[in-house]
Amino acid sequence: QLQLVESGGGLVQPGGSLRLSCAASGFTLNTYAIGWFRRAPGKEREGVSCISSTGARTNYADSVKGRFTISRDNDKNTASLQMNSLKPEDTAVYYCAAGRTCFGRLSIANEYWGQGTQVTVSS
Repeated sequence: QLQLVESGGGLVQPGGSLRLSCAASGFTLNTYAIGWFRRAPGKEREGVSCISSTGARTNYADSVKGRFTISRDNDKNTASLQMNSLKPEDTAVYYCAAGRTCFGRLSIANEYWGQGTQVTVSS
């Protein structure tokens, strides 16, 4: 009952766009920082972006800065990651997490994790 659910992943060509959503069930997100992480095949999980509980602060990995935008809607209990100008190296399973605060691009002390959504960028 207490969970985060990601959606919006899929197959897209290089240069294309996707919007990922993260929805909370059974609890409210308004006191949590929200982080987006990704795990590419054969690689460790990395932090992509983090947004503070109020939305006042946002942080991005250098590899996605200028292409990705994180946002949240506390009234709807959701968060989003808009991904533009996608590259093959963006291919990964993307996860959202609810944590205590943002440490740069990372959300930390994460209490909830989603199960992940696959993003594949390929021609």
